[in-house]
Amino acid sequence: MTANVGNTDRMVRAVIGLVALVAALLVGITSVAGIVLVVVAVIAVATALAGWCPLYKVFGISTCPKDERS
Repeated sequence: MTANVGNTDRMVRAVIGLVALVAALLVGITSVAGIVLVVVAVIAVATALAGWCPLYKVFGISTCPKDERS
């Protein structure tokens, strides 16, 4: 996997994941909205940690500078 998520993008995804998780807890984690928010949180945090986004790959997008790609 070649990294396609830059540092700023990773931080934004981590914050979105955290906010989605807190929102899921507030609305009820077992409600439909809570489950959707947990899924969003997991995807956002996972792509932030991995530094790779499958949708970016499909659309040919990269926010990662060339020197950070591995």
